[in-house]
Amino acid sequence: MKNWIKILTLFLGSFLFAQQISFKFDFGGSRTENGFIPVTSTSKFDKKTGYGFMDISSLKSIDRRGNALTGDYITSDKPFYFSVAIPEGNYDIKLSLGDSKGTSETTVRVENRRLMLNEIKTKQDEIVEKRITVHVKDSIIRNQDGTQIGIVKLKPRERKYLHWDNLLTIEFNGKAPGVSSIIIQPNKSAKTIYLTGDSTVVDAQYEPWASWGQMLPYFFVPNEVVIANYAESGETLKAFEDRHRIDKIWNKIRPGDYLFIQFGHNDQKSGNSIKSGYRKRLKEWILKAKELEATPVLITSMNRRVFDENNKIVNTLDDFPDAMREIAKEENIFLIDLNVMSKTLFEAMGPGNSKKAFVYYPANSYPNQPDALADDTHFNTYGAYELAKCVVKSIVDQKLPLSQFISKNYKGFDLNKPDPVGKFHWPESIFMEALKPDGN
Repeated sequence: MKNWIKILTLFLGSFLFAQQISFKFDFGGSRTENGFIPVTSTSKFDKKTGYGFMDISSLKSIDRRGNALTGDYITSDKPFYFSVAIPEGNYDIKLSLGDSKGTSETTVRVENRRLMLNEIKTKQDEIVEKRITVHVKDSIIRNQDGTQIGIVKLKPRERKYLHWDNLLTIEFNGKAPGVSSIIIQPNKSAKTIYLTGDSTVVDAQYEPWASWGQMLPYFFVPNEVVIANYAESGETLKAFEDRHRIDKIWNKIRPGDYLFIQFGHNDQKSGNSIKSGYRKRLKEWILKAKELEATPVLITSMNRRVFDENNKIVNTLDDFPDAMREIAKEENIFLIDLNVMSKTLFEAMGPGNSKKAFVYYPANSYPNQPDALADDTHFNTYGAYELAKCVVKSIVDQKLPLSQFISKNYKGFDLNKPDPVGKFHWPESIFMEALKPDGN
């Protein structure tokens, strides 16, 4: 009888934790601030508790004494990951970073390497509070009452992704990260930007692959705007419908939210005609978004890295960019012409330097990679970052309503003068894979 009571207690505790939407975690040693959940270097994730680190082998608890909340912290000489079982939704997260008796440097990403904070440095005796806003999702489609009415048909490779695992996972990276506390609270008011698209938009989990969608959160003011990336490798407009990805969005999007739509690379190769398939579905999506009082924004697909003999980018996307431009004009909606901007950007880089923005790496640069990687479609983290800045530039230059929520991380961007690759900061995560994403 006692065993059954113990099992029931554990089950109820885990269930209630999973339904909880606000948390306060005190990172460090044995001293814990009142009202906070203690997290130490031995707090490995457990489904019963609902929180903890993915791997504790390299973690260190440092106690500088003084304040119970900020006087101690967790650090590591490797990237480390903290996960919390939490319901789907938007959340504000307040992070205390630093070392009360030393310096620190922390980069913060969430879920599938979604960039939030980059190279946050603290001086001696300095503790800083930083805020990020994160969208957490699952694959269940629910109606307005919360009742399950369907499910997103995930691909086998997606089942390993950190953004479909019913957890919020925060990655701490950098030369000397120092995390003192995390406070998580729901955000019911932020405008949500839903991203739809293919492998050039998706939150890519594995180094060295990356896409502009996972860099976008870095350029928006937290609390006000949150990025919800539903893009997936290999998708066309039709496949996005067939797998019920767009149905998931239709049942979540709210008045005042945004729907960013970028398709073309895979639609072009699928044999899907512009007249019968592409244009028709785009117009249907635009109409549906408007009916739900959300703002649709079309984004033309960026160019592939294909140069002619005069070092000019060759259009390999047929009439798909033009079709999207025409529809944006016909429907009187915003257009981010990433196709035009990427042409200018890549030509400014030139045939040689542009390889530094794409997945071009010698053999054995990454685990299980016996052959060289030479991909003219997919980007590395630097290239993804530059394309995200193109998207932000268009938002600012066109004075979209979203421009008022662009953060100070964006300091303008000259397409003819790309950022030097040597100054781009990106400490790599532990997740690496040579296998290219779906699509081309």
